Amino acid sequence: MNKTVVINVVGLTKRLLGAHTPFLTTFLASSKQQFIQPAFPAVTCTAQSNYLTGKLPTNHGIIGNGWYFKEECEVKFWRQSNKLVQVPKLWDELKKTNPNFTCANMFWWYNMYSTVDFSVTPRPNYLADGRKIPDIYSHPAELRDTLQNQLGTFPLFNFWGPKTSIKSSQWIADATIKTDQLHNPTLTLVYLPHLDYNIQRYGLDFSKIGKDLSEIDTVVKQLVSYYEARQASVVVLSEYGITNVNNPVHINRYLRKKGWLGIRVERGLELLDAGASEVFAVADHQIAHVYIKNKARIEEVAAYLKEIDGVDQVIKGNDKETLGMAHERAGDIVLVADSKSWFTYYFWEDDAKAPDYARMVDIHKKPGYDPVEMLTDPKNPFVVPKIVGKLLKKKLGFRTVMDVIPLKAELIKGSHGRVPEDRDDWPIFMSKHAFKETVISSTQVYSQLKQIVTH
Repeated sequence: MNKTVVINVVGLTKRLLGAHTPFLTTFLASSKQQFIQPAFPAVTCTAQSNYLTGKLPTNHGIIGNGWYFKEECEVKFWRQSNKLVQVPKLWDELKKTNPNFTCANMFWWYNMYSTVDFSVTPRPNYLADGRKIPDIYSHPAELRDTLQNQLGTFPLFNFWGPKTSIKSSQWIADATIKTDQLHNPTLTLVYLPHLDYNIQRYGLDFSKIGKDLSEIDTVVKQLVSYYEARQASVVVLSEYGITNVNNPVHINRYLRKKGWLGIRVERGLELLDAGASEVFAVADHQIAHVYIKNKARIEEVAAYLKEIDGVDQVIKGNDKETLGMAHERAGDIVLVADSKSWFTYYFWEDDAKAPDYARMVDIHKKPGYDPVEMLTDPKNPFVVPKIVGKLLKKKLGFRTVMDVIPLKAELIKGSHGRVPEDRDDWPIFMSKHAFKETVISSTQVYSQLKQIVTH
């Protein structure tokens, strides 16, 4: 078997390659490049699951980054157990082929309790006093201590939130190299999220994202140079492309206007009560899953949703099967935004009644994806002193919350989830192995990776 590394540069597309990415541009010139027809939806968890199983959500069950857990009547995002992916993965197949095969998963999602040999994934400590302490989970368990003793604590707050920076992707790259030196796995999967941040903040504005492109180019060069020196096969791929948007669609507010949303009031603040809702939506970038309690109302709800500005497709019935979304976790209706729009999770109509988590980085409490968590209000001159003051209180042992996230979805300028019209905005697959197709499906990534490892 060939020693192989798969470097997942999130958000990388042909459009982004150029003056700011000299190494990646050179790597492309010496490699075979293929466009990947984006997974549907084109979001992290679905794309990665398609790549690693060769199946669609109908089979593996990962219909987005989160969904409505019907037995619990709760919306949950960013779960971590690999058991949620309901079919075997690439490494399972390769282990059957060769018992000496080993795999390291460095930060790809659903990375806990899987059958890989070595794994590392973010896992903060949530303390009883409300603090969130940066940390990781690893298998074997001692790998966590080895990496953090050598590299420092994983920079969680540079991985997500207003402080996102190249530090998190650099740490992941360094940890990947350390893990390889310790264990020499046959296949290594490494996740570099850096481009995801500022392209969502600013869109495809190269005057603002040029530095990010240069930074990730340097990190990729480090990894490729390391692995090529060890005669490893190198694959560089991405999950989706991010395109410009300017129209946030507050889909749950539209459902609320019809009286379909269940709202619970606690301490004067509103919470979405999914279990009590007749109809509600789980927003996930440019996709939204709409769950309907009374299935006889599907056509009525679909007709209403079609009229909303920013909604491009209303998918239901047999069309879900055609798109590979015929799984019980999927919404009764799946919405796709138009090319300039994206869906927020916002359900309140008065910001004064927004839940406390709305103004915080809280990926597990929010009933939908919230990219605004990467921002503070640029028009608020007091936000930095406010953050400093809160950090000081925390250091002094006082309980406080970091309620610094604005309720301004219009600040977001880039999104993904739908299939972009231009292939230059599609994810890409680059390797030095010759494949005939210039365009592959997201599920074909599985067979190509398998071929590279076993060639």
